[in-house]
Amino acid sequence: MSTKMILVTGFEPFGEEKINPSYEAVKLLPGQIGQWKLKKLELPVGFKESAKVLKKAVEVCTPDVLLCLGQAGGRNAITIERIAINIKDSRMADNFGIIPEDEKIIIDGPDGIFSNLPIKKMMKSVTDHNIPCFVSNTAGTYVCNTVLYHALYLCQNKYPGMRAGFVHVPFIYEQLTQTKSNYPGMRLTDIMEALEYMIEAIDDE
Repeated sequence: MSTKMILVTGFEPFGEEKINPSYEAVKLLPGQIGQWKLKKLELPVGFKESAKVLKKAVEVCTPDVLLCLGQAGGRNAITIERIAINIKDSRMADNFGIIPEDEKIIIDGPDGIFSNLPIKKMMKSVTDHNIPCFVSNTAGTYVCNTVLYHALYLCQNKYPGMRAGFVHVPFIYEQLTQTKSNYPGMRLTDIMEALEYMIEAIDDE
């Protein structure tokens, strides 16, 4: 069995947060999981900047799989995204002060692009280990969706052999301050283990 590469990304902290569980979990992953050699990357929380960093990294390391992570505070499980939509729309600024409203991510791009990863198989691999996980049909309209759209657009138009997907993770318990005491949380180690199970479930095609 030949070794192939998976590029796993997470985000820097944004807003008033001091940490972002998406990249904290990525950092805990080993350098190799089964047949997959891992390359790790932290993305900026910026609509334009994240796309630039992502495209450059893909160009340099040409991964077989691109798996991106982001925080979805308020969700009570790890969620694997099914689709990215071609829209940027936010009431909250990114880390560069940008607040887009009803803007297309790529002007002539399709309205939506589906992940080409085995998302149901990945989900089952996680839930079989008693970690809450489900498939989500919306990645929102913030930077997470923008990153997923760019990743899948690259698959369709520049790297036809590459596969890509996105995973949203909940707050970790360390983030549940008094102002967020009513939000669900998860252990960082559970998120890291869930990622390992997902990656193990990705076939070498």
